[in-house]
Amino acid sequence: MDAKTLWSRARREGAPLIEQDSATFIWRGKGPVFVTGDFQDWRGEPLPLERVAPGLWSRTLPLPRDAYLEYSLLDARGRKVSDPLNPRVSDNGVGGHNPCFFMPGTAPTALARRARGQPRGLVTRHKVKTSELAAGTSREVYLYQPPAPGPWPLLVVLDGTDYLRRAALPTLVDNLILGGRMRPVAMALVANGGTARTLEYTCSEATLGFLRDKVLGLARERLPLVDERRHPGAHGVLGASYGGLMALYLGLRAPRVFGHVLSQSGAFSIPEHGDYVVFDLARAARSRRLKVWMDCGGFEHQLLGGNQRMLPVLKEAGHRVRYREYSGGHNYPAWREDVWRGLEWLFALRARAG
Repeated sequence: MDAKTLWSRARREGAPLIEQDSATFIWRGKGPVFVTGDFQDWRGEPLPLERVAPGLWSRTLPLPRDAYLEYSLLDARGRKVSDPLNPRVSDNGVGGHNPCFFMPGTAPTALARRARGQPRGLVTRHKVKTSELAAGTSREVYLYQPPAPGPWPLLVVLDGTDYLRRAALPTLVDNLILGGRMRPVAMALVANGGTARTLEYTCSEATLGFLRDKVLGLARERLPLVDERRHPGAHGVLGASYGGLMALYLGLRAPRVFGHVLSQSGAFSIPEHGDYVVFDLARAARSRRLKVWMDCGGFEHQLLGGNQRMLPVLKEAGHRVRYREYSGGHNYPAWREDVWRGLEWLFALRARAG
């Protein structure tokens, strides 16, 4: 494509210019500029755009047709510069605000949009005393009551305020329930510990106690829940990244409570730290088998290996497991686009508590 056509298309269509299996990033200015993003897991040297005409720069990257991607343009000093040709910006919850785009083989899920006049679940805000089991003296918890009669199993959501605000989780669950695609569940969306998040989510027994005793206790007081003593493993837990690690840890440590695990981009193994204890727990014999959904972005090179190795370990221990890799990176929009698949499978209508 010659420079005149390239710039004409960019002015008309915006940037990057999307083909079936590639995206062309464009910059008009003195340059040079560089691009980095999900496609390289935000690691390594940023890629330079090439001069195609005076004041015009571009770079074409081959990409999967079903990818959702975030990126940044950088100047020669490594400072972010805005992309005036792309008005789509993501507040992704893990890396700030980045320009973003969908490749032609995918689109934002309609499940994250609420239809006018549709029934909706009730979300209420609460504070729970931590009792020295978690950072601070109290923790914010949002309870979600589905638009359907109870009793319900409870899904505990780690990083709950992010899933609430950035992943539109109550709307997703409303749409799945009302569409007959999953059984009704209640949710406890639990805020993380801020600077203590890593400590709380890296296989912490204190966090297990806090969620099992304090958060589940609050939910029992306020909502008609399925009794896990009569239906072992009825409840579930959802988390992403370190939250995904903690979700699996909770299931393995308390399978008679949290029998349904949804782990997104689980940080089961980190190159600089090695494997977390979930590998040992998963290999140990358990009387109660879990139902586990794991997913991970194909661009998450630091986490893919741990997820791929965890899959056979869980299967060999007798757990029911589904694993999916999708074309995305490490951010809440990517998790939002995939979380409904795990919910639909974990809480299928044909399933019964326990």
